[in-house]
Amino acid sequence: MGIIELKNIVKTFPSEKVGEGVHAVRDVSLTIEEGDIFGIIGYSGAGKSTLLKMLSGELPPDTGTIALEKNAKIGYLKQDIDFVAGRTVLEEAYQAFTTLMRLEEELDHIHHEMAERTDYESDSYNDLLIRLHDVTHEYEIHGGYTYKGDTERILSGLGFSREDFSRLTDSFSGGWRMRIELAKLLLEKNDILLLDEPTNHLDIESIIWFEGFLKSFPGAVVIISHDKMFLDNVTNRTIEIVAGRIYDYPKPYSAFLELRKEMITQQLAAQKNQEKMIQQTEKLIDKFRAKASKASMAQSLIKKLDRIERIEVDEQETAVMSVRFPLSQQPGKVVLEIDHVSKSYDNKLILKDISLLVERGSKIAFVGQNGQGKTTLAKMIIGEIPYEGNIRLGHNVEIGYFAQNQAHYLDGELTLLDTMLNAANDSNRTKVRDILGAFLFRGDEVEKKVKVLSGGERNRLALAKMLLSSFNVLVMDEPTNHLDIASKNVLKQALQRFEGTLIIVSHDRDFLTGLTDKVYEFKNHTIKEYLGDIDFYLEQRAVSSFREIEKGEEVKKEIVVEKEKALSYEEQKERKKLTNQLSKVERQISDLEKEIAQMNTQIQNTPTPELMEQYGNKKKQLDNLMEEWEKISLMINN
Repeated sequence: MGIIELKNIVKTFPSEKVGEGVHAVRDVSLTIEEGDIFGIIGYSGAGKSTLLKMLSGELPPDTGTIALEKNAKIGYLKQDIDFVAGRTVLEEAYQAFTTLMRLEEELDHIHHEMAERTDYESDSYNDLLIRLHDVTHEYEIHGGYTYKGDTERILSGLGFSREDFSRLTDSFSGGWRMRIELAKLLLEKNDILLLDEPTNHLDIESIIWFEGFLKSFPGAVVIISHDKMFLDNVTNRTIEIVAGRIYDYPKPYSAFLELRKEMITQQLAAQKNQEKMIQQTEKLIDKFRAKASKASMAQSLIKKLDRIERIEVDEQETAVMSVRFPLSQQPGKVVLEIDHVSKSYDNKLILKDISLLVERGSKIAFVGQNGQGKTTLAKMIIGEIPYEGNIRLGHNVEIGYFAQNQAHYLDGELTLLDTMLNAANDSNRTKVRDILGAFLFRGDEVEKKVKVLSGGERNRLALAKMLLSSFNVLVMDEPTNHLDIASKNVLKQALQRFEGTLIIVSHDRDFLTGLTDKVYEFKNHTIKEYLGDIDFYLEQRAVSSFREIEKGEEVKKEIVVEKEKALSYEEQKERKKLTNQLSKVERQISDLEKEIAQMNTQIQNTPTPELMEQYGNKKKQLDNLMEEWEKISLMINN
C-alpha cells in the first residue's frame, strides 16, 4: 500500500432530472506513493476538485474505500479560503504550528511561575522542573528553535518582503492571502500535499521558487493545474479525468499528450482489426447455420465471439467553447491616450509619469512581476481608480473589461440563466441560451445555481456574460485563471479573431505567443515598449525563457557591470560597510541563539532567579539584534 490508496471509488451528485445522478467520479482506483507528483487535468467541472476533496477526507465517496497510511498527514490547499481578521502575516503563518503555539504558552507560564517562587527544595518545585524539562524537550522535537526562521524563508520565497510580515492579512488582496495559506501548508510538514490551482495567484518568480520546493518535497503531491509549463517542470505522473473516469500515465503533461495520442491511435487500429475479424466470423456463422452438418461449428463460433473482450478506445473530451467577440462599432484611429500618469497607494509609488498612445486594432500585452502596476493601469484605463495625469478615450470607444477576479462578482444564489437574463437587454435577451450553449452550458445545466459551479465554469460564465455588453476595446486581466487548457486555446483563438483593440495582462507565455503585436514591460514604476510579439520581446531581452525575465535576471554580463558602475565610489563604499555590518550582526545572532539554547538546559537542571533574569535579558538582546538586522537589510536593498 502507498501513502494513500483508493479502491473502486464512486461519487454521484444529484441531477435536475428526478431519479438521475451525475457521476463526478466513477469506479476510480489509485495508489499514491512517496515521491509521486500527480498533475490532474480535465475540463472544468470534470470532477478534479471532487477527487481532491475525497482524498482530503472532506467529501466521503458513495461507494469504495480510501485507505490512508497510519499517522500520515494531509495538507489541502483549496481555491477559496477564509482568514480570522486582526492577524499579521507572521501570526497567520504561525497558525501552521498549533502544537508549538500551545507549548510556547505552557513554557511562558512555567518560566513565569519559576521566577516568582523561592521554594527550590520543595517537591512541587521539583515537579515544576520535571514539567519544564518535558515541555522543553517536546518543544525542541517539534522544531521550536527553527520554526520562525523556516516561516520567514517560506514567506520570502512566496514573494513577501520583511516589511509585509507585520502587516495585517486584511490589507492584502485575495491572491496574496492565498499565498499565506500556501505558506502555512508548506510549513506543516505534511506527507501529502493536495493543491487546487496553486499558481493562479503567483507571479513567475514565486512559481519558480515553488517548483524548486515541490521537486525536493519528500512526500507525495497531487496538483490540479492548467499551467502547462508548471506541470511539465514539476509532475512525474498525469491523471486525466474524462466522464468521471481516470486515465493514469507515468509522464508529465506534454509527454502525456504524445503518449495519449499514440495509445489512442493503437487502440483504434486494434479495434478496427478486431471488428474486421468479428464481421468475418459472423459471416461464417450465418453460412454454417444454413447447413445441418455445420450447425455445431456455428455454435462453437458463437461461443468464441461471446468470450471475446471487445477493445475499447479511451474516452476523450471533445466539447469546446464557441467564442466570438463581436465589434460594437468602429472607433476613431486613436482609442486611448495616456499622458504623464502617476499612481501611489499610501505614499507607495506604483507608476510614475507613464505615457502611451494606443491606436485602433492594436493587440497589447502588459508583462512584468506582480506589484509593478499592470492591474493598476488596467483599472485606471477603465476609470475604476483615481490617478494623477490624463487618460483620454478616443471617439466612439466602448470598453469591455474582464477583471482578474471577475467570477467573484457573480451572485451565487442566481441560476446561470438568471445571471445572463439580468445582464441582457432587449436586443440580446433572446440570444442568452445560445450564448450559454456556446460556453458549454446546455439543457438543464442553465438552471444550476452559480454557487455549485467549479472555478473554471464560473470563469466561462463570466466570459459569456461579458458578451452581452457592447465594446470595441477589450481590457483583460489574467483571463485564463481557472480555465482548462482546451478552453484557454479557444479563448486565444477568439481574441486573435477579435477586430477591435486588445489590452491583456498575463504571465502565461503559451497564451500570449502569437496573440499580441506590442508588449509593455512594467518595471521600477515605469513601462518600456517593445514593437513586436512576445517572442520578439524575449529575443530583445536576450533570454529564452519568459520566467527568467520575471525573475529579474540580467543575462548579459555587460549589463551587470554597467549597473555596478552606476554607483558612485562613496555609494559603493557605504554599501560595503553595510554588508560588513550585516555579517557581523548575523554572527552575533547565531552566537546568542546558541547561548539561549544552553541556558534552557541550565534552567532545567539548576534554575535560579539570577539565571532566569539573565535568560530574559538574552532574549531581549536577540530581539534587538533581529530588528537591527532587518534595518540594515532594508538599507542595503534600497
